[in-house]
Amino acid sequence: MQTSSTNIYERLCNKSIHEISLLLNIPRSTVSGIITKLKQLGTTATQPPRGRPRKMTERGQHMLKRTLRRSRQLSAESIAKDLQTLCCLQISTVHRELHGMGFHGQAAASKPYITKCNAKRQM
Repeated sequence: MQTSSTNIYERLCNKSIHEISLLLNIPRSTVSGIITKLKQLGTTATQPPRGRPRKMTERGQHMLKRTLRRSRQLSAESIAKDLQTLCCLQISTVHRELHGMGFHGQAAASKPYITKCNAKRQM
């Protein structure tokens, strides 16, 4: 059984890379890469992802967001302890996960205490 990419390669093998790229309207470097991959591996299928799988699941990320939204002033260490007790996740990279989700440690804006009297003076 042959894949569609090998069929295309067999049909277009007598044409140059430049001609194939013009026919398919894709860059020459892409065509060259596909042909090289076909020759070396025999297929254009992608290889499995490399590296260590993520420890934090989507459920764990949801729990992390909920914990953070409940109390914004918790430290990363206390959040890690909460996650460990709530959903049995022992994660040391809470800070990295929070950055990945878009939460960054920022100091609260200082707001002056405005009384009714001060508000009248400012007007």
